[in-house]
Parts: sequence; C-alpha cells; structure tokens
Amino acid sequence: MQLGLVGLGKMGFNMRERLREGGHEVIGFDPRPEVTDVPTLGALAEALTAPRVVWVMVPSGPVTHDTIVALAEELSEGDLVIDGGNSRYTEDGPHAKLLADKGIGFIDAGVSGGIWGLTEGYGLMVGGSDADIARAMPIFDALRPPGDVADGFVHSGPVGAGHFVKMVHNGIEYALMTAYAEGYEILAAEELVKDPQAVYQAWTNGTVVRSWLQQLLAKALKEDPGLDDITGYTEDSGEGRWTVEEAIRLRVPVPGIAASLFARFLSRQDDSPTMKAVAALRNQFGGHAVQRISKSG
Repeated sequence: MQLGLVGLGKMGFNMRERLREGGHEVIGFDPRPEVTDVPTLGALAEALTAPRVVWVMVPSGPVTHDTIVALAEELSEGDLVIDGGNSRYTEDGPHAKLLADKGIGFIDAGVSGGIWGLTEGYGLMVGGSDADIARAMPIFDALRPPGDVADGFVHSGPVGAGHFVKMVHNGIEYALMTAYAEGYEILAAEELVKDPQAVYQAWTNGTVVRSWLQQLLAKALKEDPGLDDITGYTEDSGEGRWTVEEAIRLRVPVPGIAASLFARFLSRQDDSPTMKAVAALRNQFGGHAVQRISKSG
C-alpha cells in the first residue's frame, strides 16, 4: 500500500522504516532536507496516487492544525488523513469536519511505542468510521506488534475515540512511572539493600509488578546506577493534565494519576513554596525546627 507520511521525527522516521520493511511504499515529507523524500506538502500530494492516504505525525497543537489545514488544500475528494500525533481528542471533530467538507476522510490514531516501535511494533488506538479503518488496515497491520490483532490494535470508536483512549493510556503511564520511581527511591535510601538495580532486574520475571516500564528502569539504572547524569526536572506533554481534566468532567476519581501529574510539577521547583509553607506551619503550631537560608555578607 502507498502512504504519505508528514513528520519524520523520532517516531515518524522509525515508522517510515517499519512500513517500508513491511513492503509498503512510503513517501515522507519533513522540513528537514536531510530526511525528507519530497520538498513540499504539494509535492507529496503530487507523488501519491489517488485516492491518497496521508499520515500526519507532527507535534500536537498548532503544528498539527496547520498541517491538516494545508493538507485540506492539497488533497482531493476520496483521500484520507490520519492524525497519529498526541492531539487532544476535542480537536478531532473540528479537523474531521474541515476535511469532510472537501470529501476527505479522517482517522485519529493514538500511537504508543516510542523509539522502540521500529523493532517491537506500535500499540495503536484508532477512532473513525468502519470504512476508513478498513481502508487503512494494511498500514495498521504493518505498524502494530506481531501476533493477535486484538493484542496491539483497537478500533476504539468514532472520530475522537482513538485520541481519548491514548490520553487515558498516557495518564496511566504517568502513575506507573511515578510508582516505579518512588519504589526505587525507597530501595536506594535503605542501607540493607545493596543494589537497587539488581532488585529491579530481578522483578522483570515472575513478579506481579513486571512490565516494560519496569524493565526500562532496570536498564536505566544499569547504565547510570545513581542516576547522577540527569536532573529530576520532568516535563509533561499534556496528556496527563487532560486525563485529570476529563476525570473531573466525568466525576471519576483518579488520585493516583492526579498525584503523579502534581509530582511532575513539584520536580520543577528548586525550593517548593508549598513545602516552605508546611515547614512554617509546623514551626508555628508545634515549635518544630525549620532550616533557615543562610545569608552571606
């Protein structure tokens, strides 16, 4: 099958390679001349045989929106656009309508797998019509992990469902990573435990907490046992926030996911105003000692 792929970053570049290895013809466009196959979006559209399928794999937000608007001008009735980025699901309806007004189909696809997807395959969560999903299924089959389709691919529902599911997936990911990280800190703080990395390595088989994320932490600790080469500053790309916001809207309690999101915010504070206030309160009501900031000069 022939596919146009817009965005050849860390994910898109590897997806192009996996699809080509799967026997598909992929024509990629990226602003960077060293990786692109064609110079412009217009050239991409011209290089594809109608009816065309174009996968958009660019950062969520304005870049995705501008790309879809531009594609609406370049593509024709009967073509299909797949948004494989981490767009917020509420953006999918307007994008689908924008394209539908010109007779162009739309699929929203949540993609998980990171830099390992090239060799391991990508977990796919898609939203759209049955007809559009069936049309793009050869592409999804090449990208997903080998084995049973249901173990790496889900047609989550109509447009918007794919990105909604991916949002929740990433919210769960936040909480899992925080739990593994907190466990590591406890192990590292206890003198009885001589090698926290060996513990995480041992947990990779036979335990109820084993997972790919747990294995990756074991790998990270092996490469940098004290994690001395990195800081604790942790970004959030949006999905965790959106998951908490949607949970509030739906009145669903998500204390674990919410706490993991706030932990990321806390990681960016060199000296937390909240903890300063807690220390001050403890001093006021109980006379507990506080650590004063020394003033030189």
